[in-house]
Amino acid sequence: MSTIDTVVVEINDHFWTYLLIPLVAGAGLYFTLRSRALQFRLLPEMLRVVKERPGNQAGGPRPVSAFGAFTISAAARIGTGNVAGVASAITVGGPGAVFWMWVMAVVGGASSFVESTLAQLFKVRDRGKGGEGAYRGGPAYYMQRGLGRRWLGVLFAVIITLTFGLVFTAVQSNTISTVTAGSLGDGTPGWFAPVAGVALAALLGLAVFGGVRRIASVTQVLVPVMAVVYLLVGLAVVVLNVSEVPRVLADIVGGAFGLREVVGGGIGAAIQQGVRRGMFSNEAGLGSAPNAAAAAETSHPVKQGLVQTLGVFFDTLVVCSMTAFIILSTSPELSGRQGADLTQSALQETLGSWAGHLLTVVVFMLAFSSMIGNYYYGESNIEFITGRRSVMLGYRGLVLAATFLGALGSVSVVWNLADVTMGAMALVNLLAILPLSVIAFRLLDDYLAQRRDGLDPVFTRDRLPGLTGVECWEPAASGARGGEDEPRATTTR
Repeated sequence: MSTIDTVVVEINDHFWTYLLIPLVAGAGLYFTLRSRALQFRLLPEMLRVVKERPGNQAGGPRPVSAFGAFTISAAARIGTGNVAGVASAITVGGPGAVFWMWVMAVVGGASSFVESTLAQLFKVRDRGKGGEGAYRGGPAYYMQRGLGRRWLGVLFAVIITLTFGLVFTAVQSNTISTVTAGSLGDGTPGWFAPVAGVALAALLGLAVFGGVRRIASVTQVLVPVMAVVYLLVGLAVVVLNVSEVPRVLADIVGGAFGLREVVGGGIGAAIQQGVRRGMFSNEAGLGSAPNAAAAAETSHPVKQGLVQTLGVFFDTLVVCSMTAFIILSTSPELSGRQGADLTQSALQETLGSWAGHLLTVVVFMLAFSSMIGNYYYGESNIEFITGRRSVMLGYRGLVLAATFLGALGSVSVVWNLADVTMGAMALVNLLAILPLSVIAFRLLDDYLAQRRDGLDPVFTRDRLPGLTGVECWEPAASGARGGEDEPRATTTR
């Protein structure tokens, strides 16, 4: 296992240092400059748009609102990356990694805007769900319809299926196993991890194969509650250690530039870990959030781009920062600890053993919900490639195997494998949205022009002459002639 870990680390170091970090930073800075820093100047507009409701439609399933899409993507974002990922970044890169996570969120907000706006523009009607108001889309769709490169969409669909369906599922399983073992205390028996893996695979199998669909619906209800509980517990830790806040901020800023090296975390390690864990947590530019963004019913593609940018800020600047302050304000022993058990130790040191048990419950709900979401990301992208039932059954079997093996694997190996597949996914997505960003910024200009005229922006595809590959967004007259099955843009108020 150590040999595998060494090889994966070597690949990661070169891949991220010489290719991906420059690409992520360069693309984010380009989008920021090209949009005149929309992630800052349009923040009030983001807060306005996220509260909008979709227009009423006769028949069919209830459309997904802007806030609904925000919560879907937030539920996917808020998970082990916020609890275990931040802890892992601090362990390897020192407190300075947190600063670079913040930078990643600020710059990456522009990348998130571009990918989510494009996902809305090139979404398609999900006729399998019946009626009007259901959509699907994402990077695979804008690669095929926007770039005219179906092969690239298929490549992305394969990578996201491997990344979310298999590797990230193993990460979630590993985190659940780790925090549960930590909650049980020292001397956890050797059979615990295999039993935990079997139990998790069985539970996920019930949801995946449809035997107990209620599991999925229950987690969708409980995840927001668990996220709020985690924030409240974290706030309590910060309040009790409020005198440590200035020191924590100094460590974060100083460590970011190699001025306060802690746990071997020089500037290089801080940047690498900050960018990696930041991308795993907020998914800006990764190409996963657009799958949720495409499902929303909204009157203009830019609205969902703004909503998803707000989601990046909430995930990193609020939730991830909370974890960082929990760990750094209590100053637990970092040696030999990686991932969620570090956060668990920090909570127990300040609030007592009950807080560690509470975190076990919170992490289980967040991680298990993410496992279900990861599965469906893979499922929807497999459907983009093929409709063969045998392929889907094989995929489901691999997901359950990944769940079991993730519970057995070491924290280091699992996270390093996630870095490899996540990096490949981000690489393909960023290379696609760079040329397509021209369309996203034309949409932004159209949106802002309507806002300056005092209108609630409404988009139809005839507003951008020469636009091709768009299935939805017909002009009103065309949509009316097309009948009930034709998609249309609905004004939100």
